[in-house]
Amino acid sequence: MILLDRVTKLYGKDTKPALNRVSLHIEPKEFVILVGTSGAGKSTLLKILTREERPTSGKIVVGGIDYDSLKKKNIPLLRRKIGVVFQDFKLLPQRTVFENIAFALEIVGMSNREIRHTVPKVIDLVGLKGKEDKFPNELSGGERQRVAIARAVVRQPKILIADEPTGNLDPKHSWDIVRLLEKINRYGTTVLLTTHNKDIVDKLKRRVITIDHGKIIADVAQGSYKQG
Repeated sequence: MILLDRVTKLYGKDTKPALNRVSLHIEPKEFVILVGTSGAGKSTLLKILTREERPTSGKIVVGGIDYDSLKKKNIPLLRRKIGVVFQDFKLLPQRTVFENIAFALEIVGMSNREIRHTVPKVIDLVGLKGKEDKFPNELSGGERQRVAIARAVVRQPKILIADEPTGNLDPKHSWDIVRLLEKINRYGTTVLLTTHNKDIVDKLKRRVITIDHGKIIADVAQGSYKQG
């Protein structure tokens, strides 16, 4: 599902690599946690997976798509396979919960009829039934993150990248979001979660990949948080 073979990323000739010969294989339907200090290379790795950045060298295959032969016009197709959730939600403030989620379908040309059929199912999945007409400023942080997750999964991506999704939330809402990610994973979506939250990492008992100074320094089947 996700394959990186000796991937290196340099941002300048005289700089240290942001990624240094990283090799990684994530199976379909896996739930993997990526940890590391700020500047370790996590963000660069995620940007390379979504093709916001190109590697300096190495091979990448995601969902059967070989990035070496990926044409620019096909990048939107790749991104439909990958849902992304951010720490700061990135919701549209002037749109309701329903409209924020529907927007992800509008931009790929889905009909209004299909949108009306699909969006309520996802609202139900993330536990926001009854909040369809609320605006982001009327929601709690946890609810806003649920909207962001709904928007990310409404197109049924094969992979969900959750980049510090609990970073702005209190412990209770953080665990609500983690349980929701687990639920989505049970439905068959590959989940890649980045977090600084040691408690979440230690209690989830999932595969943990630790990155430090652009290198993978640990890859443990049921790991705990270890700083590099």
